[in-house]
Amino acid sequence: MAAETGVDERGVGDLDDLDGKRIKPSKLLPWDRFSSWIHCICIVTFDLELGQAMELIYPGHIKLSEQEKSNICYLAFPDSNSGCMGDTQFHMRIRQSPGRTGLLPEHQFYNQKCPVYLQADPGYYYGYVYFRQVKDKSLPRGYFQKSIVIISRLPFVSLFTEISALIAPEFFENGEPSIEAACHDIDQWPSPVPSETVNLPLLGTVLQAQIPCQGNKVGVAATLGSTEVNLAPLPPPTVLSSVHEVNMFRCFAPVISHVHLLWELVLTAEPIVVMAGSPTTCSEMVQALVSMITPLMYCADFRPYFTIHDSEFKEYTTKAHAPPPVILGVTNPFFAKTLQHWPHIIRICDAPCLPSTQKHKLKKGGNLKMLDSKPGVYTYYRPFLHKDKTILKKLLKGVQTKRPGEVQTALIRRHLLELTQSFIIPLERYMASLMPLQKNISPYKAAPAPRPFNPDDFLSTLGTSGPQLTSGIKGDWVGLYRRFFRSPNFSGWFNARYREVSQKLQALQLEALSDADLKVWVQGKQEVEVVDMILRIRHKLEQSKTEELPLSDTTRDQLRLRMADIICTLPEDLKTVLKTS
Repeated sequence: MAAETGVDERGVGDLDDLDGKRIKPSKLLPWDRFSSWIHCICIVTFDLELGQAMELIYPGHIKLSEQEKSNICYLAFPDSNSGCMGDTQFHMRIRQSPGRTGLLPEHQFYNQKCPVYLQADPGYYYGYVYFRQVKDKSLPRGYFQKSIVIISRLPFVSLFTEISALIAPEFFENGEPSIEAACHDIDQWPSPVPSETVNLPLLGTVLQAQIPCQGNKVGVAATLGSTEVNLAPLPPPTVLSSVHEVNMFRCFAPVISHVHLLWELVLTAEPIVVMAGSPTTCSEMVQALVSMITPLMYCADFRPYFTIHDSEFKEYTTKAHAPPPVILGVTNPFFAKTLQHWPHIIRICDAPCLPSTQKHKLKKGGNLKMLDSKPGVYTYYRPFLHKDKTILKKLLKGVQTKRPGEVQTALIRRHLLELTQSFIIPLERYMASLMPLQKNISPYKAAPAPRPFNPDDFLSTLGTSGPQLTSGIKGDWVGLYRRFFRSPNFSGWFNARYREVSQKLQALQLEALSDADLKVWVQGKQEVEVVDMILRIRHKLEQSKTEELPLSDTTRDQLRLRMADIICTLPEDLKTVLKTS
């Protein structure tokens, strides 16, 4: 269940903390609400002596490391060869410097309830960039060049693209006071609680969006929740259909015939570089690739926009070892030579390219020398699965009949969702079979561990309960699973599921203990055994808060009663010690 939210006298919602206790507005300090959405806003300008330089960080109390500042500055401008005139929007993802503060309590709460693929990552920030370059004869270089960069933990690409499109033009027109005004508005917003629909007033506009939660179904319309902010009469809200999704069909249109191949590459976390003429194109494409395997989480690294100045440049481009599992979006032609040893390269032209005009095929071997000019997919990879020609024909027909892009995107998104679910359902079913039988769980012994995951045992189940039950796509599913097992996506999925199963087993053991008659059990037991049982129950109750064990309030209350039952059997001195400890 999502956290309950309320509205105080300022119209600002409360937030439940991790123990389910309401955080009252009096406990929320200035900038707390702001920080749950945005880490800071950076102004990056071009300095004749320094190059790209940090002009301002707002709010002023936020500290960035020198490495973080450097990465933000270099990624805030399109590469010089891109020639982006006017206004350009794109996004990036940077590593947080080691040793710095992790997630805020609001982000930890958000992560408990949101879909796994939208979690805030303690090791990374997103940067949402609005860059302006216009001719200005009054400046020494003859150009005005400046970027507004919103730094956030949240992967809400669509929402923050809208937010930066409201803030940046105001800043270019009116300067720093407009940033202060925007930040003041944001500091009044309710925290991002999954499943809630929020109204977000900003500089005279209202954005309305639903924060996704684990139980959201694709295509279900949002209903307005209780987190409206009504500080003053406001115009009708601009309703966002999604806080995080990019236009998938627009991204994949130039390479739509290879969409199943790309899905396999992303699923198995193969190293991919996306080369495009603008950071807008490459960052959207990288984001679209990562979202291909929803609801699975992409567990390898990805950089929607990456430059030669990035602190990880040497790490990712060295030829001393095989490329790491990462998806890079690049625009500088220099990468065509630097990364030509990479196994999978997607070259996108920025001019509209409709699927019906596609003539290129997969490029292999000697064709790699044409990377700097010819769009296409360059790879040596042989797909395990056949293409689903039905969906491809439907999408091509949609282009010919001028079907709306939103509908095309919905078609391809649903197809990929069903494909991923067909792939993951057998794994989920096998994982469930590793659970010990509930009748074998003893209230007086530690919870049993799940049985080990055996890849060969799993593969032997595919004949009767494999993907063929839900997908009509033919091919070597076994080979694809074997490759998936070697990827960080499998490790991430398995570790999360193993943790969930272990927590479930612990919860079942505690439920059994809460139903047990400990007054009978205590008979004939040594005092040390009874005290040990009391301490273990107390420890488990504490763990149930910090480890997010799925325990009901009823079970917690019953455990406290069982603990009280056996405390009563002890001598008075021990009772006093246990009650006060």
